[in-house]
Amino acid sequence: VQLQAFGGGLVQAGGFLRLSCAASGRTSGGYGMGWFRRAPGKEREFVAVISWGGGRTLYADSVKGRFTISGDNAKNTLYLQMNSLKPEDTAVYYCVDGAFSTLATMYPYWGQGTLVTVSS
Repeated sequence: VQLQAFGGGLVQAGGFLRLSCAASGRTSGGYGMGWFRRAPGKEREFVAVISWGGGRTLYADSVKGRFTISGDNAKNTLYLQMNSLKPEDTAVYYCVDGAFSTLATMYPYWGQGTLVTVSS
């Protein structure tokens, strides 16, 4: 499975961005797709995950109520709508595939990352 994330950029605090992740090479439905992020000087952290079929979602407490994860199975594309962005949301965002978990080690597939920068 190959994952390509895009949609990152520079935005002011309070603004919004929508990340997309296109998946290719999948031969069958997996457990779920999600997003992780790594801020400068910090550890990688879980952001959100959605189960294939969309019936279940999980969010990190830090983004709950501001970010929305969704997917289009027909297009094999994952989205992350990020509203009310804060400077602390600045990070490289990675899309992941192959599990429904908050643990990074559970995901066998990782995209290359897209940088989100939120200015104050």
